[in-house]
Formats: sequence, C-alpha cells, structure tokens
Amino acid sequence: MSLNTGIPVFKLYGESRIWPAADLLHCESIHSRSSLYEWHIRIHQHADLVQLLYLHKGQVEIDIEGEKHHVAHACLQVVPALCVHGFKFSPGAQGYILSFSAPLIAQFEQQFGRPLQVLAQAACVPVKDSRRQINTLFSTLQNEYQGQGEARDMMLHSLIGALLVWLNRQCAPAPSGSSRVERKRSVIHQFNQLVERHYREQLSVTHYATVVGLSSVHLNNLCHEFYGCSALNVLHQRVLLEARRSLLYTSMTISQISEYLGFSDATYFSRFFRRYTGTTPKDFRNHPIHEM
Repeated sequence: MSLNTGIPVFKLYGESRIWPAADLLHCESIHSRSSLYEWHIRIHQHADLVQLLYLHKGQVEIDIEGEKHHVAHACLQVVPALCVHGFKFSPGAQGYILSFSAPLIAQFEQQFGRPLQVLAQAACVPVKDSRRQINTLFSTLQNEYQGQGEARDMMLHSLIGALLVWLNRQCAPAPSGSSRVERKRSVIHQFNQLVERHYREQLSVTHYATVVGLSSVHLNNLCHEFYGCSALNVLHQRVLLEARRSLLYTSMTISQISEYLGFSDATYFSRFFRRYTGTTPKDFRNHPIHEM
C-alpha cells in the first residue's frame, strides 16, 4: 500500500504481510534483506513500528525525510514510526535491523514509566566505545530471536531493555516539527497509542476520532493515507493480533479469549476471526502454521 505521496508503506520492506511474527518484534542482519535488493533499500515508511538500524562494519547512505548523510562508522540509526527513510549500503556491510511493533513499545514504556521519546525522533547515534557491547547485544538478540531456547521471551525482553537504556542515555530527542505533515503524523501517533490502550474495549471509531479532535471521516482519511485501510480496520487488526497471540501462547479457552477481547459471545468472536483469517480460532490453535 502507499501514501497519497506515492511513498510505499510496509511492515517490513518488500513484504505485504500484516505482521510476520508472533513476537511483536523482528530482528535480522543487514545482509539478509539488503543483499536481495542490491544493498539498496529505497525510501518507504512504516505506519506503526519503530526500527533501530545498527551498522557494525561498512558504510551506508541514510536518507531520512529527504535529507541524506553518509556514515562510515559504527552507529545506531533510530527510525520512528511514519518516518520516510531509505538506506544504500556498501556491499558486504555488516549489522542488524531491529523492528518493534507498537504493542511492544507500549510494554517497554510501561516498564520505563514514561513515553520513550528517544524512539519518536530520527537520530543517528555514534556507538564509539560501546561498539563491542552493542554488537554483542544485537548478535545475541538475533540468535535468541531465531531460536526457541528456554525463557526465550524473557531473554529477548532483557536484551531489548538493555539496548533501550543505553540508547536513552545517549541522546535527548529534539522537539517535533510543526509542519502539516508532522501534525498529521502526531494525530496518527496519538491514535496508535489510544488503540493500544483501549483495543479490548470495542470502542467506536467515533469515540477515537472525538478523543484526537477529528471527525470520523477525517480520521478515516488519515488512516487510509498512513495505513492504506480504514480506522475500523486498524482497530480490528489490533484485536486480531491479540487473538492470535492468545491462541498460540495461552491456555485460555476460546470463550475466555472472546471475553478478554470484549466480544459479546464466542460465536461472534469466531465469525470475526474467520472473516479475517479464513480459519476458525480452534483450527488456528490446532494448526499454528498460519502467518501472523
């Protein structure tokens, strides 16, 4: 899908899936994706995820909101949600790209006790004397992400927590811009946060629009611009993500999941789930091979 400006919007570059994993994060090497595109990741956006690009060795030309800068040293590039960005790597560049979904960011913000503003502003942070530490964090993250070791989620969250603490200590985010585009992004970011806090309450689009100070029509227009779908679909996709995770990772019955997600009865929940996935909650749980 694409914005009105023609800038592609992906979950992960070149992919059309809603979200490729149940972990709420994705970790991969620079080589694994960039080498498929001749080391050139063209400009694009992510509507509701934040990325951290770690360059360990090699060079990269980073394009952030139309401004390009060349980097030839170890660094960590923060790419906020809705930020237009692209990368042109030197062949053989080494490093990692870590992607956080909105629900995971919300979990860490709760742990920190405040919004993680460091993830809301694009910044290129030199690694300097912390290069060995940061490289170890990312390489361990990828190994854990790709494996199925005991207490995997606990280890992943611990490693990400250490990385976010380090990043938070390095830089104070600059204030947001006041352009029309920035204002629109600010509204979408606010909408994302509200959805994350209230998606289980089955609130109407009208309610969300009122809270962010827009009409339902205007909020829908913004969602089509940034997500490529309606505001209601954004709400449904968040509920669907939690339904999948609950079916895969909890022992709750389908009726309990239905109640947990705010549905009036399990039959309605099952119809909702099948409409979006093509399978029933029971079949999804028994045959968890479906893409997230």
